[in-house]
Amino acid sequence: MAYEQLGKRYVRGGSNPQVGFDCSGLTRYVFQSSFPVSLPTSAPAQFNLGLKVERDELQPGDLVFFNNRRRGWHVGLYVGDGSFLHAPNRRRPVSISPLFTDPYWRANYVGARRILLTEPAVSDTSTVTVDATSNN
Repeated sequence: MAYEQLGKRYVRGGSNPQVGFDCSGLTRYVFQSSFPVSLPTSAPAQFNLGLKVERDELQPGDLVFFNNRRRGWHVGLYVGDGSFLHAPNRRRPVSISPLFTDPYWRANYVGARRILLTEPAVSDTSTVTVDATSNN
């Protein structure tokens, strides 16, 4: 779902592919479209969810957070191999950036969170009975 949003335009307050995304709108849309989870609409509020994840324990799907005094909070979705997918700003569409090799992102990194997903509901509760005496 996240990769399908690559190239979508940045729109402040945007939270769907038809209009565009801001950073927290993108993460919120990806999670809500893929899982029975509803994320808050701001990056700082999303930072208060889930489990804290150390840098060396990042897994694809973890939310990564940044804070810059001038620009404020930013959130993206870790995709593996030291990279994250995000809606950077109005000059750049949804894209993938290096997490720890880019000086800006490295300097403003504040942490990561793993959002806990609820177990999907089982739609078929019937049981299968096997007859051990049958040759079929």
